[in-house]
Amino acid sequence: MSARVSQRDSGRNRRRLFVATARISHAARVQRAVIDTDIEPGDTTRAVASRQRRDGCWNETRDEVAREEPLEIQLGPASLAVIMRTPGHDQELAMGFLVTERVVGSPADVVSIRHCTTTTSPEAEDNILRVTLAPHVVVNLEALRRNLYANSSCGICGKATIENVMQTAAPLDDPSVFDASLLAKLPARLAAAQPAFERTGGLHAAGLFDEHGELLAVREDVGRHNAVDKVVGWATASDLLPLGGHILMVSGRISFEIVQKALAARIPLIAAVSAPSSLAVEMAEAAGLGLVGFLRGRTMNVYANTARVRG
Repeated sequence: MSARVSQRDSGRNRRRLFVATARISHAARVQRAVIDTDIEPGDTTRAVASRQRRDGCWNETRDEVAREEPLEIQLGPASLAVIMRTPGHDQELAMGFLVTERVVGSPADVVSIRHCTTTTSPEAEDNILRVTLAPHVVVNLEALRRNLYANSSCGICGKATIENVMQTAAPLDDPSVFDASLLAKLPARLAAAQPAFERTGGLHAAGLFDEHGELLAVREDVGRHNAVDKVVGWATASDLLPLGGHILMVSGRISFEIVQKALAARIPLIAAVSAPSSLAVEMAEAAGLGLVGFLRGRTMNVYANTARVRG
């Protein structure tokens, strides 16, 4: 199995090279995913001045907030997309983004993902990723850009949106069924692996669980869909796709985008502590995904493909 290898330079101009060639065991992947030593607090948060009112008194203090910066993803020298994200696991974010947008399907499709070192501003060095695709991968860049723009625009009816997704991702053929008692344990396990949220209260999280409820990877970001892309990118680089028999849990609501990304990774069940949107429910039902909302302790609502949850 494969995973990314990081090369770290000292100081703020640290750059990482992402290659899908390192071999590590399943146990090692799980340990590195849950106990993440590659991301330091300064990567995901920033201290800012704050004036707080407590018990009728004002105090000048400093508070930690989630970092949000643009990340440009380039295919070769051409710009593909700019994503507002929390820095950290940028290569996983790019890989997951390419998978969920169906540009690539496996690590073999990507030669490298690296931070660009030839920029006009030193601050931009950590905010530009250049992706080199394998020679056999052919991309219509203009068509892809139009599709990305259409997916992010308003005014497209729900039915047309679902039909567009289903043209490139068939409904799941996955017999997985999960016990309600197992699902009830997931929120606490996800919350325990969110160090940046603990400090800021301002980040979303996505966690990938196996069929036994073991947490394989968790990622945090200001964007809930970015957190999902980071998890999918980790799974892709670890050569785990397709993710049959796995569970994706998110800390916020379930949007259509999250269902679309889970379908691309072939994840049969999504769970969340909050509610799904109407289009997310329709998409999940059409795609064969189980959709569990308001998962809080032993209570939960199953909105789509209810047979995927038993007990």
